[in-house]
Amino acid sequence: MTAATILKADRSARIDPITFEVIRHKLQAITEEQAITLKRVSGSPVVTEATDFNNGLYLADGSIVTMGPQVIFHTGTMSTVIRNIIKDFEPRGEIREGDMFILNDPYRGAIHQPDVSIVAPFFYKGRHCGWAGSCAHQLDVGGMSFGSWAYRATEVQQEAMLLTGLKLIDGGKLRDDLWQMIMSMTRLPNYLGLDLKGMIAANHVAIQRLTELFDRYGMETVDSVMNAEIDASERRMRERLRKIPDGIYRARDYIDHDGHTNALYRVCLAIHKKGDTLEFDLEGTSEQAPGFINCTWSGMKGALLTGLLPILAPDIRWNEGVLRPVTIHAPEGTLCNARWPAPVSGATVCAVWIVMNVAVAALSRMVSCAPDMVREAQAVTKGQMSVLTLAGLNRNGEAYGTLLLDSMAGGGGASIDKDGLDGSGDYDVPRPAIANVEANEAMGPILYLFRSFLPDTAGPGRMRGGGSTGLALVAHDVEGLDAMVIGHGVEVPNSTGLYGGLPGSCAYHLIKRSNQSVGALIDRYWNAELVMADSGVEDLGAKPGGFRIGQGDVFCYTFQGGGGYGDPLLREPSRVAQDIRDGHVSTESAANLYGVVAKGKSAEIDRAATEARRDAIRRERLRGKKPKTAAPGARNDGSAEMRIGEDRHFHCACGADLGPVSEDWKPKASMRKVPPSACGPHVRTHRELELREFSCPDCATLLELEVCRKDEDSLWSLSLS
Repeated sequence: MTAATILKADRSARIDPITFEVIRHKLQAITEEQAITLKRVSGSPVVTEATDFNNGLYLADGSIVTMGPQVIFHTGTMSTVIRNIIKDFEPRGEIREGDMFILNDPYRGAIHQPDVSIVAPFFYKGRHCGWAGSCAHQLDVGGMSFGSWAYRATEVQQEAMLLTGLKLIDGGKLRDDLWQMIMSMTRLPNYLGLDLKGMIAANHVAIQRLTELFDRYGMETVDSVMNAEIDASERRMRERLRKIPDGIYRARDYIDHDGHTNALYRVCLAIHKKGDTLEFDLEGTSEQAPGFINCTWSGMKGALLTGLLPILAPDIRWNEGVLRPVTIHAPEGTLCNARWPAPVSGATVCAVWIVMNVAVAALSRMVSCAPDMVREAQAVTKGQMSVLTLAGLNRNGEAYGTLLLDSMAGGGGASIDKDGLDGSGDYDVPRPAIANVEANEAMGPILYLFRSFLPDTAGPGRMRGGGSTGLALVAHDVEGLDAMVIGHGVEVPNSTGLYGGLPGSCAYHLIKRSNQSVGALIDRYWNAELVMADSGVEDLGAKPGGFRIGQGDVFCYTFQGGGGYGDPLLREPSRVAQDIRDGHVSTESAANLYGVVAKGKSAEIDRAATEARRDAIRRERLRGKKPKTAAPGARNDGSAEMRIGEDRHFHCACGADLGPVSEDWKPKASMRKVPPSACGPHVRTHRELELREFSCPDCATLLELEVCRKDEDSLWSLSLS
């Protein structure tokens, strides 16, 4: 949308288009400068290497004006942080020029306690005109466990210090008493202190640049541009929604283990789309857990926003306007809207992550029903996160602690005409980054044995998901380290596929107890497959909590691959052969999952054997019956495996009628339950889960692979009005 179009439609008609463009680009540049400042001041690898932070500018009421391209979760929740501070301080007249407020309370806007926000009101000539905000994940903010991931907690007070929204800087002066209190609660005061100073500096830069902008163009002009930007995003969002068929679009996902027991929890999402509005309804989600996997309203909101922006608004300015057509319904006391004092320190990598997954899956089903938007639909990108903390003494006998975020290098979800990215980074981080191996080794007493791609982790599909990575490390030049790993997706394939695409691999957390030298370990283990094949390796599960990595012990973990898109049997054999040569697919999986028989290192395709193998798999899907019609064949024309016909019925690409769009198509399909191995060698399922295939009854094209509890009905994934 051009500046002239925005100005004609909004309150800014008196501003010339060139001035408008200059101001709105300057606002985004200020947010970029905030990020640069924070990274330069911070000494934490979480900020400097993994970019687990974000910055933004806000209106005086907390509405989002700009956000950075780092972790989207944070900017989506900082607006809630600001609104809670306004609620607490504004009635007393205690929001003044030169103030800054600090907050990490998840029940007041943070996602979890390590995500600390510092926000600053911006005043111009005595008028409160907006806010600048910075949020960054901290290595440690106290509590019962290093890193403040309190996997054994039963209530929020046990997890970490809680800053409920305190005035850290009062009229330009740092409150030394409060600063000392905060530093006394962390195990790593140097890291925390630098990060907080970095956020303060970032806010100072934003206020200085905003002042210069207001000086040059005037308060009324800049304020009008900010509001016009938000209005324009809202208008474009509503225009886009009107192009999508009204209906209900659903998704469901699960979390294994709550920190206490290996119980299974469910997150349900139904998106009600009507006209130019959306309602996210999370009714049916499990009740809150006794462990730390819950999230609060703010975390849930941030996750839904994260799912929405790249799919529905890839070319719309990301600000408050995108959210205006959206309402949220989530019963209190559930996993994704926990009631005080439920523990929530694992929120970002547990409930929040799963809410993001279901948002991506449901929104992708929704845009698939709009021909102009079908390419925005995608399978789930790396549906889990594994957090590894290490603590102890370094080589000089000094206190050491770190959080490794190598697990961001999972696989990306596939789309209708593109494979998922290998080692893509996380969906919620538009500019993903991880520390290089040498940086992590230089900062602490660890040594990597390898960090590399793992075959057969990409979700099979006509377009395959992205392949994932794994790594192994040892404690080096020290007696050992205290480690903790938490995550999910060890027994749940969260990276679900779309329209017949299969899920990506599950994650592994493994340890091999050994008394061998580092040299011997390097010679023995140079990829994750070798560690997995060792008979003495111990599978730690999803949330083993704390454990010791002693001298000679090898810790290895791998991450989920991206989900596939479309039936794997429709992938061109030549592309499967290339996947084999590139090391992403083994010859065994090529035959079992893609029906492609290839020989030798060159992956030469046996055409006759491939045709026979694919025919056999299709017969298995129909319980031994021969398909009535031929499969539609491999294609890359942007068409989906399932489509809506002019008769308002769902149809397979072969033409088979699957019933009216107002009804569930799954009862018309051929359904069978399949073992995890039917999705790949690295897919595992919790004892309460099963996998169900739904195929076209005529041509046996796979239309959906559903992960669900054994006692649940299959999900009615979409119904149109």
